[in-house]
Amino acid sequence: MESNMKKSQLPEKICVVCQRAFSWRKKWERDWPMVKYCSRRCRSLRHQSE
Repeated sequence: MESNMKKSQLPEKICVVCQRAFSWRKKWERDWPMVKYCSRRCRSLRHQSE
């Protein structure tokens, strides 16, 4: 990722639990292809949505 990208240019995904869009974050740089949840809360609720 370029360090001077605007927020509107960052890639987005849809959370599989809450169905909200969330943007790329620096801390997800290595794992972006595997990120499915927008937050820890959604990750902990994942089994309730199935």
